[in-house]
Amino acid sequence: MNQSKRLIILHTNDLHSCFENMPKIATAIDDYRSRYASEDLLLIDCGDHMDRMRMETEGTSGLANVEVMNATGYEVFVPGNNEGLTFPKHVFERAFRDHAQFDVIASNMFELESGAVPNWMSPWRIIDKGGLKIGILGLTASYNDFYNPLGWDIQDPFELARITVDLLRPQVHILILVSHLGLGFDQRMATEIPGIDCILGGHTHHLLEQATLVGHTLIGAAGKLGNHIGVMELEYDLLHSSRSKLNGFAMDVTSLPNSDRIASIIEHYRDLSQTVLNKQAVHLVEPLSNMWHQESELGNLLADGIRSWTNSEVGLVNAGQLLDSLPAGGITDYQLLLICPSPINPCSLQLNGAQIVQALEESLLTEFMDKPIRGFGFRGKVLGTLCLSGMRVQYDALLPPYHKIINVVINNENIDMDRLYKVGTIDMFTFGAGYTSLSKGIDTHYYLPEFIRDVLKRQLGIDEAIAHCRYARWKSVTSGHQY
Repeated sequence: MNQSKRLIILHTNDLHSCFENMPKIATAIDDYRSRYASEDLLLIDCGDHMDRMRMETEGTSGLANVEVMNATGYEVFVPGNNEGLTFPKHVFERAFRDHAQFDVIASNMFELESGAVPNWMSPWRIIDKGGLKIGILGLTASYNDFYNPLGWDIQDPFELARITVDLLRPQVHILILVSHLGLGFDQRMATEIPGIDCILGGHTHHLLEQATLVGHTLIGAAGKLGNHIGVMELEYDLLHSSRSKLNGFAMDVTSLPNSDRIASIIEHYRDLSQTVLNKQAVHLVEPLSNMWHQESELGNLLADGIRSWTNSEVGLVNAGQLLDSLPAGGITDYQLLLICPSPINPCSLQLNGAQIVQALEESLLTEFMDKPIRGFGFRGKVLGTLCLSGMRVQYDALLPPYHKIINVVINNENIDMDRLYKVGTIDMFTFGAGYTSLSKGIDTHYYLPEFIRDVLKRQLGIDEAIAHCRYARWKSVTSGHQY
């Protein structure tokens, strides 16, 4: 009797609603299904399948993604931060609890109020594939400054990994950790926690063309945006209770044909989303301009809105958050999504005058304005200059870097370099992305679940706000001249 059991694990991560590649992924998976029995295959996604910058996701509250996953045949999903953080809790729950035909596993994700894993989610699973018992745990990155206000508590992934591995290891032949923690965490898990056969990773968008062996644990990852799928192949000797083969790689799917079945589902939800998002949100009497390298009306409007939303003295936002101007006439939610796609939240913090001035100085430098930002929720192209609210700034562009600011006025008083000011801004800056001094604030408070797009939408409906955004906050002067 043959006691050797084969298992092929197909895994994806960080698709970020790249619907263009989902039909290609399905084609690759269908090919494996044509060659192997279902008991030899296991299909897993490691999180961040969703991204609210995409119309299909935004217009269906994530349902388009879940239905594509259902139709593709996923068996296991571990939530990433783009699922858990960018959707209000009830919307996130509704998409998966009411529609998912696969297991949602999160070993370290608990409801804040009850302290329990919700009943539609599992802390772990044991799956039987033709007599091969496979234990699966899932871990997601802990950002409790954001998760807690949404009603979630993400506990220490290392502690929960140890507990869950100790629980599962005696019960299974193979133990898989599905990780939305990042490569550094995955490597540490492999080193410090014995008993894990393989780690399927994501979050940091790392592509491992060949899976890497760390100790006795094989780590695989498939990059980002669905350009690849990960493949892990293993054989297990049931007679001797030992792993006889384990290897893995990432396969490029971008040249594969589309699955017509999946493409049709995406088209259906795209049409549905257009119906939802093409409703008029506001009406503009006159157009509002936007520029990345200098002050503009739309940037001022957003800065004013963030200042008001957070009840702050000062408002600061980078011009690159806005990707285009707005014309006169009816403005739809889809247009707002196109010009302000980033799933970024308003926040407030305390900065001293010197830190504010440093950020203003940096925002006049080309290397900052043209700086591309990757990650941190940013879905724009470049950082852009700073848009201001609650302050007036005089500057001389001909002076040397970090000496261009001539004068700053806040609340009709010259800025005090030592005084703390309450600043309304965006969460991205607190992570160290963008202007360096804006990550050094204290008493930080995040405003969830609204995005800055929601702030902009509110401002666009206020006539006084539209009028006020046309007043300049930056003034170019010759050194020595004052207001």
